[in-house]
This record gives sequence, C-alpha cells and structure tokens, in this order.
Amino acid sequence: MIWQWLGLALFSVTLLPAGVALLAGRVPRRLRRRPELTRPRGVALLAFCAVAPLNAVPRLAGASASVTLAATALAGAVAVGGCVALMVTPRRARTAAR
Repeated sequence: MIWQWLGLALFSVTLLPAGVALLAGRVPRRLRRRPELTRPRGVALLAFCAVAPLNAVPRLAGASASVTLAATALAGAVAVGGCVALMVTPRRARTAAR
C-alpha cells in the first residue's frame, strides 16, 4: 500500500504542474516552434495525470471489487482520451495552417 501512495504522490508532483502550465499557455523551449499545440497537450497531460488517482484511490480506500473495476475502466477511458487528444492535435494544427 505504501507503494501506491508513493506512486500517486510522485505522479502528482511531476505531471500535474506540467499539465497545468501547458494548459495555461506556458511553453517550454522545445515546443515554442508550434505554440498552437500547447493547450491540447496540456489537456492530454492532465488526462494522463487523472489516471493515477482513478486507479489508486479506490484501492487505497478499500472499495469493493466492482467499484475498483469501474474506476479502472474509467481510468482506461480517460487514458484513451488523452492519447486521442495527442494524436488529433498535430493533424488539426496542420489543417489550420493550410
């Protein structure tokens, strides 16, 4: 159980500030060539950040197996949504630039 708490804390400390910064429009140097991609990438990063609590909190709270399974399925859907956001964003930027 301690590993789940540590993983949740580490995941939150590393990805949450980066996702919020990208969502707010703060762009790292390597992404400054294409600033139109920052907000969707921030949304995707926050979606990936939401997966950890969705998986860990029901287990840490001692929820039933059905609640844990439902939360894990929801986390999978959120992760797929983040992946879709990362895949669609560059294509949308290319069509907008034309």
